[in-house]
Amino acid sequence: MISIKRIGYTAIMLIAFLATSFAQTKKGKFVKIFDGKTFKGWEVDTTFWKVENGVAVGQVLPGQSIKTNTFLIWKGGEPADFEFKAQYRISPEGNSGVQYRSETVPGVPYGLKGYQADIDGANTYTGQNYEERGRGFLAMRGQIIELKAGEKPIVTGSLGSSDSLKALIKPNDWNTIVIITKGNHMKHYINGVLMSEATDNDSTAGKAKGVIGLQVHVMPAMKVEYRNLKIKMD
Repeated sequence: MISIKRIGYTAIMLIAFLATSFAQTKKGKFVKIFDGKTFKGWEVDTTFWKVENGVAVGQVLPGQSIKTNTFLIWKGGEPADFEFKAQYRISPEGNSGVQYRSETVPGVPYGLKGYQADIDGANTYTGQNYEERGRGFLAMRGQIIELKAGEKPIVTGSLGSSDSLKALIKPNDWNTIVIITKGNHMKHYINGVLMSEATDNDSTAGKAKGVIGLQVHVMPAMKVEYRNLKIKMD
């Protein structure tokens, strides 16, 4: 006679096997993290975010009060080594960015701190590596930098002038952003061109993993749109 306990154990092992197999099929492949219809799988402040025509829209309307930067936060894990890609469009006065390897801020709803692939409508900062609520400007557009504890970013190479790279970014139109992380190494691409590169050797301030989020910055008014959000984890 086959015992009920044995059947239960077999079922549990089968479920575990299927879950592991599913995870393995996803590993190393791009998966969609935004369905274009809802914010399922995201933590969201609907005061500033909505879904419209397959797009995640972050917006501050004229006269609307926003006291702190607010983030649309992906709840699918805390990626370490990954490749993230998405398309974005931002209004000329807008300020946004893709937060990664980040953590929530106690007492600040929808607040994050950590690395950010910066985006702004004027393209003054787009492509740089900025640490939100941390060390601030890390790698400016066009820079290859190294970070050491207690020191300012050390420029170790150039990717081109900031202005020449800016010319490759389309204002008030759709652009593609890609973030690639491997260990303590981070690269930001816009429209297939490497904009900044950072190696963080600060073992105290640096982060090896964390959440991903999309920013709406404190502004009198702005609009940013994201679509086709995908991630591939190593």
